[in-house]
Amino acid sequence: MDPENDKPESLDNAIPENNDEGDEAKAEKADEVAETKTTDEETPAEIKKDEGAETDIAAESEAKEGGGDEDPAPPPSALNIDKLSQEVDNYLSTLSTLKSDGDESSIPQDVPNFVKQFSLMVEARIADYDSGQTAVKWSSLCAEESASFLEAITRLSSLSTALLAFSAHPNFARSINRIGAVLERAISYVEEEFKDLLDDYRFQDPNPNTATNEDENAKTEEEENTAPPEENEPPPKEDNHFPGYEDEVLSNLIRLSKMMIAIGYETECCEAYTVARRTALEESVHKLGFEKHSIDDVQKMQWENLEREIASWVSIFKQCPTLLASERNLAREVFPASTSDRVLCSLAQGLSATILNFAVAVALTKIASEKLFKFLDTYEALRDVLPTLHGLFPEQEESLLQELQAEGGFIKTRLGEAIVSIFSELETSIRTDAGKTPVPGGAIHPLTRYIMNYLNYACEYKESIEHIFKEHHKNDGAESSGSGSPFQGQVTKMMELLDENMEAKSKLYKDHALGAIFLMNNGRYVLQKVRGSNEISSLTGDAWCRKKSTDLRQYHKVYQRETWGKLLSYLHPEGLTSHGKVVKPVLKERFKNFNAMFDEISRTQTTWVVCDDQLQSELRVSISNMVVPAYRSFLGRYGQVFTPGRQTEKYVKFQGEEIEDSIEELFDGKK
Repeated sequence: MDPENDKPESLDNAIPENNDEGDEAKAEKADEVAETKTTDEETPAEIKKDEGAETDIAAESEAKEGGGDEDPAPPPSALNIDKLSQEVDNYLSTLSTLKSDGDESSIPQDVPNFVKQFSLMVEARIADYDSGQTAVKWSSLCAEESASFLEAITRLSSLSTALLAFSAHPNFARSINRIGAVLERAISYVEEEFKDLLDDYRFQDPNPNTATNEDENAKTEEEENTAPPEENEPPPKEDNHFPGYEDEVLSNLIRLSKMMIAIGYETECCEAYTVARRTALEESVHKLGFEKHSIDDVQKMQWENLEREIASWVSIFKQCPTLLASERNLAREVFPASTSDRVLCSLAQGLSATILNFAVAVALTKIASEKLFKFLDTYEALRDVLPTLHGLFPEQEESLLQELQAEGGFIKTRLGEAIVSIFSELETSIRTDAGKTPVPGGAIHPLTRYIMNYLNYACEYKESIEHIFKEHHKNDGAESSGSGSPFQGQVTKMMELLDENMEAKSKLYKDHALGAIFLMNNGRYVLQKVRGSNEISSLTGDAWCRKKSTDLRQYHKVYQRETWGKLLSYLHPEGLTSHGKVVKPVLKERFKNFNAMFDEISRTQTTWVVCDDQLQSELRVSISNMVVPAYRSFLGRYGQVFTPGRQTEKYVKFQGEEIEDSIEELFDGKK
């Protein structure tokens, strides 16, 4: 066993049974029993101290151990501590040589007094530091004092290890037990101080550019009430890359960890560190807005609340690499490389269990169309962040890497399957939407708006969705022939179903012209959405856009024929003359019919709706170009047939400009 690096063995069995021990050994054992009985009443911490407390405690403690024939060890003074330490070092060297040589005859019969003095000195210092309300915090020790104390503990540990090698010799038993007890108390004090130092940190936002509304409001008020900084004012000093520790605290952490590891207490040191930093990490993610929820809680949560929780989770999960990178930097500063890797992996397991459990719960929720985009946000966060997390850990930490990969893979698979199912259900909802109430005025149907806006937003995730469909979509022949990727086939199929659905709904209008307006409105809306999105247009293709434009022109022709074709038939000259003369009664009837029909069209179609300004303008222009010239020509040719005055006013109700003005009021949706 290496005396410098191995933790001492248990001291419980260090003293062997020896029925032939001498009088001196028996006296020493009696002293030990007496010490055990009085431990609770007479600990060094309770000894009255004055300015020479350390010396008095040492002398008083040694005096209480009396009972044998040997003289009490003289108390160490401040002037001989260095000499005492040197004597201990020389003694350790001697014991090491004897052990390596195996020379049993040269082993000293008794432990020298300076060893006892040294242990008493360390015990007195511990009592001085660790005495109830007057306890001394490590951070308050000066550099020289703390360094001296660490050296003393290290030397004491070496003594314990060296003497244990000779535990079979009864003369060593008493010193072994004493030194072991003092060492345990010293380590207990150091461990508590190590924990306190770990707790002495301040929260640091890993992404300070992200502020809450309260932060932004406070910042605005502060900026309003603060004079602008000087142009040459130096930038604020950046914090170090460790999570919230001052340089002095960090230095003390390093010194204590090195000492604990050197004397064999690495496990205790790492456990204390891991517990403290795991708590700090949980506090950090909580302050960033993350709340722990069980799977049952998530399943029962209202979607509006869960939506906010997912958004918060995505933001925090994206900051996990920064958080863990800071933890890695800190661990590598405090511990050796191999130890820091183990500590970091332990912290990462705790953080991933906290963070990824929420994503698991989200992936297990019931699917619904409104959940698609938060599912995609979660999926993309996992896709982007997990490889970065993997890169933080050494390859030899296979168990952690495999655990992260398995957990992340499970969540992504569940989310991917849910995303594909959402599109399938959306397709079904289009096919089965059989509402029998026509939209007033032939306006855009809510289903058209919903589906196109949904696809438009979904296609912002086009790369992710295409990957998901390749991984999880089962080709059942539903895609249109000639489609490329599975997602492209899905979008094309949904567009075809939407067209079919709108065609069916256009037949709900008794007026075929209004049905044509309805199809124009919906078709134009769909085409604009496709052309306005590079992602959707890349899926539908140019051929689809050309076909849609052709369909719109056809709807336009149907509208013109159904509305204005019959009106223009009243302006046709056929049947108005007989034997070269205008048949006045027929002409009167033509004007009366034209006036009545135009009034009806104006009254009715001003209530119709054309949502797109450009389409509205195109329709009005095409109507004017068709109707106004024909009416002016007819009026100019036959208007003078009527007797000026009352007869003209009765039959010639409109001038060309009035026809134009009325057409400009069509499709405004006026009631």
